[in-house]
Amino acid sequence: MLAYILATCIPGREKDVIAKIKVLPEVVEVNGVMGKYDVFVKIFADNAMKIDSAISKVRNTPHITSTFTMPAIYGQGGSIDEEK
Repeated sequence: MLAYILATCIPGREKDVIAKIKVLPEVVEVNGVMGKYDVFVKIFADNAMKIDSAISKVRNTPHITSTFTMPAIYGQGGSIDEEK
């Protein structure tokens, strides 16, 4: 299962947030971004419980003020179709 998380954090704390998130085992990619959100996180796990757990860990990271989570829909493009 694949999901993307967009996070907003306290200004100036982006590097701290990224450092804490990138060590989570389900995190495939994490980057600072500009715009409405501050951090982009891509997570992957082999079942829904692990995805839920990873989302909770990201959401509870210190200095994150809000998140927007987007689970990927299998069969609608991208590299996840190639994994089958």
